[in-house]
Amino acid sequence: MKNLTLVLSLLLASLTYAAPEIGQTPPPFTAQTADGKTVKLSDFAGKVVVLEWYNPECPFSRKFYSTGKMPEFQKQVIAQGAIWLSINSGGKIADLKSSAAADKNAATAVINDADGKLGKSYGAKTTPHCFVISKDGKLIYKGAIDSVSSAKPSDIDGATNYVLAAVTAAVSGKTPTQSSTKPYGCSVKY
Repeated sequence: MKNLTLVLSLLLASLTYAAPEIGQTPPPFTAQTADGKTVKLSDFAGKVVVLEWYNPECPFSRKFYSTGKMPEFQKQVIAQGAIWLSINSGGKIADLKSSAAADKNAATAVINDADGKLGKSYGAKTTPHCFVISKDGKLIYKGAIDSVSSAKPSDIDGATNYVLAAVTAAVSGKTPTQSSTKPYGCSVKY
C-alpha cells in the first residue's frame, strides 16, 4: 500500500507540471515582476502573448541581448499590439531588475519566478525557451526562438525566427506554419 501511495504521489506531481499542449489553454499564472508589480496572464486576455524564459548569464540568451536583437524582437512584437514577458525561473540572478536594464530588455514585463513554479507549469527547459499564446488564449507555439541552435551572435541573421513568425501569424488571425520546435540553450535551474 505504501508503494501505491508513493507511485500515485509521483504521478500526481508529474501531472501538475505537464507542459501545455498546442491548441490548449496554457496554465494561468500570477507572478511578481522584477520591479515588484503583480502581473497575471489574464491581464492580457484578447492579446497575443510571448513568454520568453530569460537568463542574463546564459550564453544563448547573451547571444540575443549582447547584439541588441532580443530587445529589437521585443519591440517588434509590442509594436504589433502583442505582449512580451521575459521570465527568469529559479531565482539565481541576484538583481534581476538591474540585469534586465543592462541588457536593455524591452519586454512588457520581466518576471521573477524565483521558486520556479511558473517555469515548471509551462515545462520551460532552456533559456531562451519561448511560448506564444493567441488572442483567444490558446497555445500556438512552443520551442526555440529560432532555427539555429548556437550561442554565436553571427548565426542570428541567417536563422528563421519562429517566435516572430508565430506572432505575425497570430496577430493576423492565422495559424503559424511552425507550432512546435525543440528548445535550445542553457537549462533552467529549478
